[in-house]
Amino acid sequence: MGATRGCLIPLTLANLLEAELAVSYVVSRSRGRIAVMPISKELTIRLEDRPGTLGKCCRSLAQGAVNILAFQAYEREGQSLIRMVVDDPARAKELLDADRIYYTEAEVAQITIPHHPGELARVASQLGEAYININYAYCGTDPASQMPLVIFGVTDVARAVRLLDRLPKENVIKTA
Repeated sequence: MGATRGCLIPLTLANLLEAELAVSYVVSRSRGRIAVMPISKELTIRLEDRPGTLGKCCRSLAQGAVNILAFQAYEREGQSLIRMVVDDPARAKELLDADRIYYTEAEVAQITIPHHPGELARVASQLGEAYININYAYCGTDPASQMPLVIFGVTDVARAVRLLDRLPKENVIKTA
């Protein structure tokens, strides 16, 4: 549920508590319904750039039952920087703290899109036309649908998820 974009669900305390494991929400009233749009918590991890450090970090998360939904890794000035969205950010932070791994936390916009030519262009173009700058983006897989999960680091996360919620729904999955 947390990995889907702009899902329309009944707002019950149980639904919100269950979903709070992975995301926070922007709530808007559109088309006479309440739309709940995910804003994911992204962890940016700094590791020494040497063999085995990424594996050790990911193994620690896996042993703690944390699933990595999307990630990006790159080298900068002798360090490995890893951005990731996980299914349980609170648990991931506990595990990283226990391993004394440095990380920061940020909010990012996420959307699940069909795996078809032009879908990323459609979404990125809409953000650009709204003058929302995409600082970076990366992909993962939505665990519920196995569809591409796109993470956007943007200048205005709340505005981006509201815009993404207004995109045509015919190609986007929803949860009940």
